[in-house]
Amino acid sequence: MKRTVVFLLSLVFIVVIVGASCVMYVSSQVTAPIKLKDDTLFTIENGSNAYRTVKQLRNAGMVDVSPFIAKVWLKFFAGSTSVKSGSYMLRPGQSLVDAFTLFTRGDEHLFAVSLVEGLTLAQWLEALRANQDLVFDVNEQTLSNLTQGNGVDWCCENAQHTEGVFLADTYFFTKGTKASDVLKRAHRALITFVSQEWEKRAEDLPLSSPYDALILASIIEKETAVPKERDMIAGVFINRLNKNMRLQTDPTVIYGIGSEFDGNITRKHLRTATPYNTYVIKGLPPTPIAMAGKAAIHAALHPLATDALYFVAKGDGSHQFSNTLKAHNAAVRKYQLKR
Repeated sequence: MKRTVVFLLSLVFIVVIVGASCVMYVSSQVTAPIKLKDDTLFTIENGSNAYRTVKQLRNAGMVDVSPFIAKVWLKFFAGSTSVKSGSYMLRPGQSLVDAFTLFTRGDEHLFAVSLVEGLTLAQWLEALRANQDLVFDVNEQTLSNLTQGNGVDWCCENAQHTEGVFLADTYFFTKGTKASDVLKRAHRALITFVSQEWEKRAEDLPLSSPYDALILASIIEKETAVPKERDMIAGVFINRLNKNMRLQTDPTVIYGIGSEFDGNITRKHLRTATPYNTYVIKGLPPTPIAMAGKAAIHAALHPLATDALYFVAKGDGSHQFSNTLKAHNAAVRKYQLKR
């Protein structure tokens, strides 16, 4: 009887030791660092399961886990093994366990695209088309659809004109996202931000709607190379609008010329009547002339109180502001005509 008990206890002890050794060995295999020298993007295709994903890692030379150990770990120790398709960033020092934490949670790597303020929609579309992590699916009909049903009555009355109705910012996305989805987010972001800023706008602005503010913001964006001047330039334009003076701003003229502009504004350009030639028309042009960011929109609705009516570029990105035409002409001679 005693011998039997001793034998059984010894057998249990051996089983425990062997089992513990197996657990430790499996653990050492799945917690060892993945073989990577640099950050590496790893993509799990639709329909892949956990075991196939380990095999994919092994074939790529990232892990040395044997098929048997992989099966044991996935069946008894891994917990959730429902991997989600997508693209994940694996980094040196991570283990198979760390990788599967990403895979099962669906923590895909986020890419970024910067939609820069001051650029036109055409330039944005070029940037989106060139981004290899996006699926470019944008056409005229897509753009029209993006700006419909936004819940506001002040934006995008002309469905064919979508210039300036997207908020300039940096947007993050997962690999394979449609470019139209990024633009949809940018449009919704613009509607939200402009609506909020409109409610907090300065009093007695010569702007009839948030869309007018967006038009003015796009002009400010094109005229400003020095961020701290935004509020001042907004103040000058607001003063001119209040006095029924023409805005006389070159960027609107250039936008009206379109693709025919060769980089040189002539007197003929300034005298040719187009809806965007603010040397000829009074008030704002009919639409924005570029994409605006939050700072320019804020400046349009919170201009600096100033008596200035004119400004001229100094040549270093900044401007000389003047209250009178005489002072402005002197500044033009100094900075533009170099006399």
